[in-house]
Amino acid sequence: MLQIKNLKAYYGPIQALKGIDLEVEKGKITCLIGCNGAGKTTLLKAISGMLRREGSIVLDGQVELVNKPPRFVARQGIIHVPEGRHIFPGLTVKENLETGTINWHGFFGRKPYDRELEEVYALFPRLKERQNQLGWSLSGGEQQMLAMGRALMARPKLLMLDEPSMGLAPLIIAELFEKIKEINTEQGIPILLVEQNARLALEISDYAYVIDGGRIILSGPSAELKHDPRVIDAYFGKFAQKH
Repeated sequence: MLQIKNLKAYYGPIQALKGIDLEVEKGKITCLIGCNGAGKTTLLKAISGMLRREGSIVLDGQVELVNKPPRFVARQGIIHVPEGRHIFPGLTVKENLETGTINWHGFFGRKPYDRELEEVYALFPRLKERQNQLGWSLSGGEQQMLAMGRALMARPKLLMLDEPSMGLAPLIIAELFEKIKEINTEQGIPILLVEQNARLALEISDYAYVIDGGRIILSGPSAELKHDPRVIDAYFGKFAQKH
């Protein structure tokens, strides 16, 4: 689905990614774990076209995304739910969801997204209950659901989620991760998940990468890595120090 080779990314003159190789398979959840500052969020920004980059990012074996602007990447169906949610606080829940259709074509004077809207409401019933509330009035968990629902309204080919559990209570996190798994299994949408909670990420994903210092230092099937003691060391930044 997505093949990344020797990807380098920069914040001004500072190189943040130092030759990343990574693949996301169709229909699978791929997770990226690592400590703060390891390069997780930077990688998603680089894929989305928000940073200067070098190397190769190929979608479906055909479309090269390096040197393409964010709007081009989004129109290819790569939809990014950023860290911190970033909903529109002054719009209602329904209006926030409708903004997810901005890349659609062929409206023909009608609203063609009713089916998608009902699918999002079925997945997140609380959003339907609060569809007329303003975004700022939602709880943190509800705002995360809204950000994910807005992404689904864009009809993603690939969904990228950056730290969806951040700042949420354990019960809400458990519910949210069940929904992420449901999006993947029921809708068949491949997901690239960036998450600091390594245990949860490895539980729901199919394949995992560990990143440290802008480099991939470990990768493998999630079912194997969750039992690998090196994953715990890498998550706390120890693996890179020892090797």
